Amino acid sequence: GGLPGYFPPIKGKRPEILFDLFDPFGFGFRDDSEEKKARGRQAEINNGRLAQLGILSILAEAKVPGSVPAITGLIPEYAGDPMAPFGADFTFF
Repeated sequence: GGLPGYFPPIKGKRPEILFDLFDPFGFGFRDDSEEKKARGRQAEINNGRLAQLGILSILAEAKVPGSVPAITGLIPEYAGDPMAPFGADFTFF
């Protein structure tokens, strides 16, 4: 835990980092008001949630055709296990 969306400035602490990685060209994102930063964080959270919903709807439609009416027929049926897409044998040794 720290503050979500806060990136400490790391410019100049390492020789291979020439720019501040959060705002490399100095557009002034660090100078935004707290309200604008909070709105941006909330928008980022909502975009992530929408992306997760989209991926899960594609997985659901691939496994159970017709389960997502908006994309019925667009996604080919997947006969494998959606939780082990590349094969169920994940052995390391």
